[in-house]
Amino acid sequence: MAPTAVPARASGRERHPCRAHAAPEQQHPNSSEGALVGDTQRNRAAASAWPARGLDVVRGALIGTAETVPGVSGGTVALVVGVYETAIGSASHLVSAARLAVADLPRGRGPSRAAAEVREVQWRVLVPLLLGMFAALILMAGLVEHWVETQPVQSRALFFGLVLASLWVPFSMASRAPLRGGGTASWRPGEILIALVSAAAAFVIVSLPPGEVEATPVVIVAAAAIAVSALVLPGLSGSFLLLTFGLYERTLSAVNERDFGYLGLFALGALLGLASFVKLMQWLLTHRERITLVILTGVVAGCLRALWPWQDEDRALLAPGEHIGAAAGLCALGFVVVAGFAVAEHRVASRRATADLRAAEAARSEDTMILTPPRDPSR
Repeated sequence: MAPTAVPARASGRERHPCRAHAAPEQQHPNSSEGALVGDTQRNRAAASAWPARGLDVVRGALIGTAETVPGVSGGTVALVVGVYETAIGSASHLVSAARLAVADLPRGRGPSRAAAEVREVQWRVLVPLLLGMFAALILMAGLVEHWVETQPVQSRALFFGLVLASLWVPFSMASRAPLRGGGTASWRPGEILIALVSAAAAFVIVSLPPGEVEATPVVIVAAAAIAVSALVLPGLSGSFLLLTFGLYERTLSAVNERDFGYLGLFALGALLGLASFVKLMQWLLTHRERITLVILTGVVAGCLRALWPWQDEDRALLAPGEHIGAAAGLCALGFVVVAGFAVAEHRVASRRATADLRAAEAARSEDTMILTPPRDPSR
C-alpha cells in the first residue's frame, strides 16, 4: 500500500514555514519573562543616564575651569574627556539652525528646516556640559585670577604638565584617523614635518609680549570672537589670547563683578566667533580629519612654550630658578591627572564598545532564531 499522505497540519506548516512562529506561545514560551527582562534593561538604562549626565556636568566644569587659565585650552580638555566631536557637531547644528531660520522665515518657508537641525543637537550631553562650564567660570574666575597672579611659577608648572600629557590625545587620534586612500598607518615623515611647522608657528605666536589695548565695544567683540576659537581649536587657549590683547584681567574682573555690559559685548563676540569657526572645524574633521589632527598636535606642542614656569614680564624664557622642587612636583601632578583621565576615558569607551557589540550580536542571534523555521519532525 502506498504511504499515507502527510496530515493537513503538517502540509500547512510546509506551505507557511513561519506560521508556527506567529503565535507568541510558540515563539517564546516565557514571553512574560522576556517582557520583564526588557523592562528591567530599560529601567537600568534610564537609571544609568543620571550618572552619565552628572559626569557631563563635571566634564563641562573642567572645560570651564581650563578657559580661565592662560595657556590651557578648553578644546584640549574637551578632547581629553571625550566630548569634543559631540560638542562641535551639536554647535554646528545650532549654527545651521540659526542660519536657516534667518533665511527661511522672512521668505515664508516656515521653520521646518531649522527645526530639523535643532533635533540633531545632542541636548542630553550639551546642556549638562554648558551648565558645568558656566558654573566653573563663575566660581573659578576669582580663585584662578588670584593664584595665577600670586604664584606664577607654580601655576605655570602645573599647567605645563597638564598640557604636556594632553599631547597624547590628538597624537593618537591622528594615528588612528584614516588615510586619504583608505586604511590607517602611523605618522608618516610628511606629517611629522607638518606638525613641526605648526609647532614652530604656535611657538612664535605665544612668544609675543602681552599687549595693552583700550576696551572699546569693537575691541571687546573682536577679542571675544578670536578668543572663543579656543573652544573649537584644541591647543589654543582663549585666556592666553585675551592676555595677549591685554583684556585677560579685565574679563576676569567683569565675571567677578557681574559687569553685564562688558559680558554682553563679550557674549556677542563669542557667538560670532563660534558661528565662524564651528562650521569650519566640523568640515575639516569630516573631510580632512587626519591632517587636521596632525596640525593640532603641533599647535599643542608649540603652545607649551607659553607655560614654561620661568619667564619675565615680556615672556622671555629664563633658566630654572626659584621654586624648582614645587614646580617639578606640580608639573608631575598635572601630567598624572591628565594621563589618568585619558586612561579612564579609554577604558570606559572600550567597555562601552564591547557592551554595544555584545548587544548587537545578541539582537542578530534573536532575529535569526525567530526567522528560522523549525525542522519538520515528519521528515
